[in-house]
Amino acid sequence: QVQLVESGGGLVQAGGSLRLSCAASGSISSFNYISWFRQAPGKQRVLVARISSGGSTYYADSVKGRFTISRDNAKNTLYLEMNSLKPEDTAVYYCNVWKVGYDYWGQGTQVTVSS
Repeated sequence: QVQLVESGGGLVQAGGSLRLSCAASGSISSFNYISWFRQAPGKQRVLVARISSGGSTYYADSVKGRFTISRDNAKNTLYLEMNSLKPEDTAVYYCNVWKVGYDYWGQGTQVTVSS
């Protein structure tokens, strides 16, 4: 059992930056994929960024070049650095860790980008 707690969300003007953190109650190194998802009101939850246990990263086209996913296995923490934020980035952001038979989610943190 792993509990995930996101932090770092808030209100920021367009063009600004935020750094989200996801603290895990246990080791994250054993999970094949650790990811950030986001969900805007009335929209489906979508994958924003993902890093595999092998270090391979994936970014949605909408955030590529602006967001950076990283992890600190020693601290059992996942990060999402968000730069050049746009109003369309407004959403609840969720941390996720996954391996076969295990799928854990955080409670989400609100990011609001004003125009």
